Amino acid sequence: MPDYVYLLENRLSADQQSALRHLRETAREAGTILFLTGDAVRELTSGHSVRSLEVVVHGNALKLKKAIEQRGAKVWGEDEDSGALYLCFPGTVRVDVIGAHRIEYPKPGKIVYHPASIQEDLRRRDFTVNAMAISLNEGSYGLLMDPTNGAADIESRTLRLVSNYGFLEEPSLLIRATRLIARLGWEMDAKTGTRYTNAREEGVIQYLSAQARRQELEQIGHEEEGLKVLQALEAEGWMEVLFPAWTAVKADEEGLTALHELGVELLMQGVHADMSAAQMRLLTARLAPKDLAALKKLMLRPGFVEEWNNLDAMAAGFSKALLSAGNAIPSAAYKLFTSYDPEAILWLGFTSKDEAVRERFNLFLKVWPELRQRIPHALMQEMRITSELPGYGEIVQSVFLELLDGRLATPEEARAFLEPHSPPAPPPQVSIKRPRAKRGAEAKQKEDSFDDDEEAEESLDDDDDLDDIGGDEDEIDMGPPKLDLEIDLGDEADSGADEDDEDEDEHSGSDAVKRSNKTPAPSASKPKDADKSAPAVKSPAAAKPKAEIKPPAKPAPVKAAPVQARKPVPPAKPVARKAPAKGLAKPSGKAVKTPLKAAVKPSAKAASKPPAKAAAKATASPSSSAKKKPVPASSPKPAKAAKPAKPVVKKLASKPAKKR
Repeated sequence: MPDYVYLLENRLSADQQSALRHLRETAREAGTILFLTGDAVRELTSGHSVRSLEVVVHGNALKLKKAIEQRGAKVWGEDEDSGALYLCFPGTVRVDVIGAHRIEYPKPGKIVYHPASIQEDLRRRDFTVNAMAISLNEGSYGLLMDPTNGAADIESRTLRLVSNYGFLEEPSLLIRATRLIARLGWEMDAKTGTRYTNAREEGVIQYLSAQARRQELEQIGHEEEGLKVLQALEAEGWMEVLFPAWTAVKADEEGLTALHELGVELLMQGVHADMSAAQMRLLTARLAPKDLAALKKLMLRPGFVEEWNNLDAMAAGFSKALLSAGNAIPSAAYKLFTSYDPEAILWLGFTSKDEAVRERFNLFLKVWPELRQRIPHALMQEMRITSELPGYGEIVQSVFLELLDGRLATPEEARAFLEPHSPPAPPPQVSIKRPRAKRGAEAKQKEDSFDDDEEAEESLDDDDDLDDIGGDEDEIDMGPPKLDLEIDLGDEADSGADEDDEDEDEHSGSDAVKRSNKTPAPSASKPKDADKSAPAVKSPAAAKPKAEIKPPAKPAPVKAAPVQARKPVPPAKPVARKAPAKGLAKPSGKAVKTPLKAAVKPSAKAASKPPAKAAAKATASPSSSAKKKPVPASSPKPAKAAKPAKPVVKKLASKPAKKR
């Protein structure tokens, strides 16, 4: 469904919108309501150009005559029976203002009018495509009323009668159907076509009323292609009823073609001329003067006949103004073309033989429009003069007029002319960004605020925290590479003697971790002390064949980031790698039975025992292997450096027993 508010604002010309605005104001002052109906709604819906307007008001439209005349409209005619006003607004906008009514037919061709509502008015129409209305009232502006589903017939390009007896009650519908088919190229639906044929064979056209005859005669001149419609009516035999002397032979066909071409050229330059009067002049060019006078008396609107008669006088007035000294400047002549009566411009351009006039028309239609390509749009964009700026169209027009007069030849002149219209530059955008260090300080401050709570939790559950630091052996392998070697369990008896020392070491190790959390700077230097004693121990591991070493399942630094986010003490991880090395420096009698010791045993011993046996021994004594921990050295300083990582070694050795 089309958006009729949009169509009313964009499909109608400026003069047509102005006419509707005046009528809305008049109806509001009179306390009545009005609707746009008829051909205008059909053309808006179907996409054709709107050539005339029909407005229906509740009440007697004749009472609005004086108020409408005060708003600049000319009354071209009126009908007392139907209460209709035929108006012409500035810009030659034809508007029919009709009171809402319903119709009765006592006999064919005899019409009786009764005041009614808009719904009843739509149901007495001729075809469904014309029985539609758009509200022009406040609160319902743009609302479509379609009681007969005319929108569907417009989509299917079909003419369908509103009443099954339409051709019999109103014979003028036969002529109207022929005219609409010639104009739109549509077809009647099957039932309507059958009724049309029956009504024509029965000769109901003889009951055509005088009012309908006058209306259909004038409508030929208002058609966009009047000659085509005239030929169609003549082919159907309807011209014998309307006006027998008027045939297609009496028209100037070549002149009509040239007139339409000129009208299109003027339209491209913004001159919207109504060609009805000029077209009627050419459609009756070869008609006898007596017949022509009789035809003019039959026209529905006397104002239209007056415009028809005054075409030559209007063209002469425009020719005089165009050749005057005041309009010799190109910009002044251009303003005259765009502000004068469009019908006078059309007729002068079609009929004038004066070389000076023809030269001015050639400049307006062909030469001056090319100067629009020289409008400095790039410079205007640079100076922030864009289409969003109020008055942008007027600025572009003023630049074009300057170009017509030969000015603004250089970019400097154009910049100087546009400078008063250039809006001030917008202030620079201020982006407030906090530095990275500041955000880090805030994060550190938030972490420090929870240090007291974390330390309290560590004192209650220290082992769980150390387990979290060590992680799961399957998830993170913090120890040295695993080898398919036998784990010697011969020294299990020595482990019982070292349990007391290990408990004491765990207690001292947890204290060292707490001190390292509080003072991270000194703890960062402890791995350096451990590194000094490590080279002597690393040499045997480095000498091992690389083929016997299986790469760890996951690299050690995977869990480093979460531990640091939870506890801002990073040095616990590096120390965990050095702790097994410290255990290797002890005498062989008290060597720790860990995966690291298995890594440094001679390869010959590993070859003597199969891997399955080593796995069976590890399963048989999980508790004894879990109890074995590295014994701290006699020197206190190296022991302190290795203490924070001892729980990691303990966890690595005890995990396989938990899984099994």
